[in-house]
Amino acid sequence: GYHADRWKKLLIPNSSPMKAYFDTTDKDPFCMYNYLLAITTWNKSIRRGFIKVKITDFAGNTIESKMNSEATTFQQYKRVKILTGFYEDIEKISKISLTFSTKTLIGPKHKLRILQMNLKSLNNPER
Repeated sequence: GYHADRWKKLLIPNSSPMKAYFDTTDKDPFCMYNYLLAITTWNKSIRRGFIKVKITDFAGNTIESKMNSEATTFQQYKRVKILTGFYEDIEKISKISLTFSTKTLIGPKHKLRILQMNLKSLNNPER
């Protein structure tokens, strides 16, 4: 890693192509694996809430995303893109599960009906 006040001096003069990630975590090795989750829902009424993603590989290893800090609004047939991050990376995903939460303790529980979903690795876009 680079100290935040010196990253430009170290990365910009380098003439070869280089990736630089500025999303870090407080856990060793301090890197985040980012995915773009695109969801199309078919609920008739608007839903507002948070999505948590779990991905599992063929060996049964499961990792869970960190909870997004801002609520997302879901409307019928509107595609929503959510940036989600994981502390670890899974190369070959066998299962994806989503948890929708409104983070309210009182009031009705709502379901989010998913019509279409796409999960794309931003660290490894060829996947």
